[in-house]
Amino acid sequence: MPSGLPELPPVFDPILHLREGQDAMRRAIALAPEKGAGCLVWVSALERVEAAVVLEPEQILLAARPALLCAANALGDALVALGAPEIPVTIRWPATLLMNGAEVAALRLAAPDAAEENAVPDWLVAGFALRLAFPPAHEAGRTPDRTALQEEGYDDTTAADVVAAWARHLMANFAEWQGPDGARRLAEKYLARLEHAPWQEGARRGIDPVSGDLVLERDGQRERIPLAAALELAA
Repeated sequence: MPSGLPELPPVFDPILHLREGQDAMRRAIALAPEKGAGCLVWVSALERVEAAVVLEPEQILLAARPALLCAANALGDALVALGAPEIPVTIRWPATLLMNGAEVAALRLAAPDAAEENAVPDWLVAGFALRLAFPPAHEAGRTPDRTALQEEGYDDTTAADVVAAWARHLMANFAEWQGPDGARRLAEKYLARLEHAPWQEGARRGIDPVSGDLVLERDGQRERIPLAAALELAA
């Protein structure tokens, strides 16, 4: 098992396990032009795991950006499958994962610097960073807005388990998104997990089927929260 992961579908190739302290997202971005779709890079330490995968979209960048929503929902699916199903796993717009209302992971999406909104990008990279445990000196309850898998009862879940589960659920989410009525299905699954933040109070929520923008409707008014802008703020 040279990749350090359980066996994955052959679409993930190559699989690179980096040394502790390296950056999975940065390495995947550097490898994307050479290795292409399916290159999976991951790195772990006692307290943290990161993974990133190279994608080669067929849509223009505007329409390919909802891949981030797929990736976030896939990580949510993975955590539910690995842990107790009663633990609430939600998403804070656009791609922060929460467990019991506390932040446990964040996802990113990268494109080439020169990529244009209305052109097909050469590649995209979707990745996540997840907190496995707090440092030994961490005081319980000191950071109620943050949590870790071990705090939520995932005592036997390893970094490799998380990466492999995310990769498998990522394939399933992408397949559903690209299938019949895929944009609606993605929106329904994503919105079912999206937390009800105060700034969304009283609004009917939707996802633009083309761009992945969050759309809020209240009192006869429509407000659009661009996904692209949210990604720039998170970068």
